[in-house]
Amino acid sequence: MGLGSLTLTSLISNSESNQSPQDSIIKQAEKKLHIVCIGAHPGDPEFGCGGTMAKYSDAGHSVTFIYLTRGEAGDPSKTYSESAALRTKEAESACKILNAKAVFAGQTDGDTILSREKNKEMTELIRAENPDLVFTQWPIDSHPDHQVTGMLALTAWVKSGRQFQLYFYEVNTGSETMFFVPTDYVDITLLRDRKKEAMFAHKTQDPVNVYNDYFKTLEEFRGLEANVKAAEAFIHFKDKTDQARLTGL
Repeated sequence: MGLGSLTLTSLISNSESNQSPQDSIIKQAEKKLHIVCIGAHPGDPEFGCGGTMAKYSDAGHSVTFIYLTRGEAGDPSKTYSESAALRTKEAESACKILNAKAVFAGQTDGDTILSREKNKEMTELIRAENPDLVFTQWPIDSHPDHQVTGMLALTAWVKSGRQFQLYFYEVNTGSETMFFVPTDYVDITLLRDRKKEAMFAHKTQDPVNVYNDYFKTLEEFRGLEANVKAAEAFIHFKDKTDQARLTGL
């Protein structure tokens, strides 16, 4: 992975030898990008791709996190409003560490909805941000909120005329995210401590054990795949015009 310039291909290493025609959009002279990263709950974007988001913001690009919910149902000992207040504060602290803007979509933790109305709301919310790239959760997941998040973003991509690049990220692969076969990797070796700081801002989520049990191992495994010490991995959902391309044909 070449990491010297500010282009997308310097941040994301494609596992295919052919470049996507969409890369030409990103290779415009030092274009400043707007990145949107969507997560079902506070913490999902940070845990799933916080290193990549830090790399984008450090390169001068703008980053917005859209949280589908405020994590209201995470603690049965607290009311929804109490949990929402705590987790909103944690999300805002994490976003400050990663130099990202926090936006909340207004759905309810554990009761997220995939419907025509909610598809329209998410599409309008994403369009308002005018993103160049959108990162979202892989919808093949054991957590229903993660499923809904991924499908809302996918629908928004379709309804927006595929005007932005769409990437899926993984969370707790093996226990939640399933059948995740990456197309792209980002070297986060130099950003692991910053990512951990953002993750550990979510104090209500037992971040130390969650990191040690899942994400530390996953970062190192994806790093082995990408020939670096630590990496985050993504699935690039290509436009249909770029799906059926093989080297040499």
